[in-house]
Order: sequence, then structure tokens, then C-alpha cells
Amino acid sequence: MLVEDLIHRFELVKKRKPLHADELLDYIQKGYIYGELSIVEYKKLFFELDKLEAEKPMSFFIKTI
Repeated sequence: MLVEDLIHRFELVKKRKPLHADELLDYIQKGYIYGELSIVEYKKLFFELDKLEAEKPMSFFIKTI
């Protein structure tokens, strides 16, 4: 699956266009967790989204002291 296919799939499910690559990153992570994507598909998409500078917001990470 390519990023273009991912965007199309996102639009079918969410009924709107993704606002940013970060939103697609969230979408593939949930898809992988729920078994909708294989690890191979997830890794390919992750690396493509990484090239588009998709990232989790800093508030997502747990802070340790």
C-alpha cells in the first residue's frame, strides 16, 4: 500500500481528507494495533510518512524524572 492508497482509505473511512501527515501516522498505528495492517504494510507506510516528517506531538510521550 502506498501513501496515496492510505489517503484514499482514510477518506473512505473518515469521510474527509487528512489534515496532516501526523493524522495518517495515528491512523496507521491504530490500524496496526487492531490487526488491519500487517507489520510489513505498517513499516512501509511508517517510513513513507517519516519522509513527510509525520510525528507524534510531544504531549504524547510520557515524561520521566
